[in-house]
Amino acid sequence: MLTAYIRTAMQMAQYKILDDGRYFGEIAGFQGVWASEDALEECRRVLQEVLEEWLLLKLRDNEEVPELEGITLSSKAIKA
Repeated sequence: MLTAYIRTAMQMAQYKILDDGRYFGEIAGFQGVWASEDALEECRRVLQEVLEEWLLLKLRDNEEVPELEGITLSSKAIKA
């Protein structure tokens, strides 16, 4: 379930090239989840790491995370 959630969220990621030539990636609806790197693949990798850490913190703190394509995560489901 967690893998499917992360995969779905990463498919929503949007990337752009900044004025300095670096790549910037973010996922709408996931405040604070972004990355900026020299190469697109590195930006994707870092963005996924940030997403994973963000999810762990949200679930640890029993905070809501967005539902994605019918996938709902909660701290209760993770503890079970």
